[in-house]
Amino acid sequence: MKNTMYYGDNLDILRNREYFPNECVDLIYLDPPFNSNRNHNVLFKAESGADSEAQITAFEDTWHWGETSLATYFDLVRDAPAQVATAIKALMDLIGHNQMMAYLVMMAARLIQLQRVLKRTGSLYLHCDPTASHYLKILLDAIFGTKNYRNHITWKRTSAHSGAKKWGPISDNILFYTKSDDFVWNRVYQPYDQQYIDDYYRYEDERGRYRVGDLTGSGTRQGDSGRPWRGVDPTDSGRHWAIPNSSLEAAYPDRDLSALPVQERLDLLDEAGLVYWPKRGKVPQRKRYLDEAEGALIQDIISDIRPLGAHAKERLSYPTQKPEALLERIIRASSNEGDIVLDPFCGCGTTIAAAQKLNRRWIGIDITHLSIALQKYRLQDKFELVSGSDYDVIGEPVTVDAARALAHDPDNEGRYQFEWWALSLIGAKPTNGQSGSRKGKKGADRGIDGIINFFEENASGKAIAATVVAQVKSGRVTSRDIRDLKGTVARENAAIGVFITLEKPTQAMLKEALLAGYYESPGRRDKRYRKIQILSIGDLLEGVGVDMPGQYSGIKRAERHKADSVNSDGESQQGMF
Repeated sequence: MKNTMYYGDNLDILRNREYFPNECVDLIYLDPPFNSNRNHNVLFKAESGADSEAQITAFEDTWHWGETSLATYFDLVRDAPAQVATAIKALMDLIGHNQMMAYLVMMAARLIQLQRVLKRTGSLYLHCDPTASHYLKILLDAIFGTKNYRNHITWKRTSAHSGAKKWGPISDNILFYTKSDDFVWNRVYQPYDQQYIDDYYRYEDERGRYRVGDLTGSGTRQGDSGRPWRGVDPTDSGRHWAIPNSSLEAAYPDRDLSALPVQERLDLLDEAGLVYWPKRGKVPQRKRYLDEAEGALIQDIISDIRPLGAHAKERLSYPTQKPEALLERIIRASSNEGDIVLDPFCGCGTTIAAAQKLNRRWIGIDITHLSIALQKYRLQDKFELVSGSDYDVIGEPVTVDAARALAHDPDNEGRYQFEWWALSLIGAKPTNGQSGSRKGKKGADRGIDGIINFFEENASGKAIAATVVAQVKSGRVTSRDIRDLKGTVARENAAIGVFITLEKPTQAMLKEALLAGYYESPGRRDKRYRKIQILSIGDLLEGVGVDMPGQYSGIKRAERHKADSVNSDGESQQGMF
């Protein structure tokens, strides 16, 4: 099985044993949507009455108490393991019927499945905020067992935040659980901060800055390690010589020093300039140079990874996007190359990008075609990976009939899911997409569903910005639609207009498009493109695309990954299960 993205509800997908057999995943990271910016009290208010309905509408992160959450609650009480059912009932007694409880019920159902698919050696990291972290920990204790709790990690995501009559909320929480005691753990280091260096690496010689450490260990010994060396007897202070093998091996990589007496090994250490001699009468110490230090082991407070700034190279305009460095640290610590990393709420694909970069295999699930499209663009721009050949996308239409079913799905949040999917086939950025939401933006779209921005060079070599505007129609279409698109192209001064239609275009539509003429490249008068282009879904599924200048991007491009140390050709990512 290739690296895979799934479109759809992650609960349905995780329950599918063909997709996810038991214990098939090595590492799970999830950052489930939760609107922490809302008033805390509103989340606990009973969802009844006009005011509450308005609040539910504003709560775009999916969760509110209704028929689905009620049915899921009864399923958990009836079918979940006894500890989980007890926890859910206790939370219901404590919290009541509201958005917070809906969130916890829906999360419990998913966490049960995630525990099932996690390997015995696997780990789970749940990213959340303080509004719900304490409740989620209760659920995780019930599902994974209290003995498998490892850490409550605090990520300092911003340096300052003004709060009304409270301490500034500047952190997120990451709850770390494992399937068993036998879990993957790699020592991961982070650079020392300057204050630590100034405090501890206080000495300096021609080799650089260093600190000093013990050459002795506690307790006396009768052998070589307890005998004097150069007039210093370690037993005088109840200790013995303890020589670090790593320092000797680094200084003498081609020699086997294991059989040498302790005193000779100490001589070699001194010859290598690794012994610090204090004032007369004190025990010598070992030098530890800064340039040889691996750094500080990672701790449960992460303060050295900054959130993505407005102009960060990796930012893709996704509101809850996390920095790749954060995911890389988690993946390095709790998985090995070739392991399978799963993100069931993968959003714009940061987990997937970090896993690909670190030569892990990956699975992502998301409930919007907009997110799937963002991930495809990101993998193309960053790693030159192509959907269908380098990885699979399951749940997207592959036939015209499937596309028609998507367009007319009553649970499809109107036209948006079909529209976002169709625009992804030409690499266009939706103009009415709300990242992380199944609903589009309200208000008039001015006849534009998506755009592609690109650059041309004029005759003098100067870059000129240009735009392709796109419209998507899933119902009956006529030549009037093409006339409207021509008017939109003229009004927006766009280079090209693209009309995507589920139904086949009529001859009158094709004739109207021909009358629009051509767009000519400003730097190459011999190169021209039809001003209005009609593409049916059937055309797009067969690989036909927009005829336009080649260098373009519909969304902000992900920074290209330099694959000098990581294999990103996709070949090692096969045979997943």
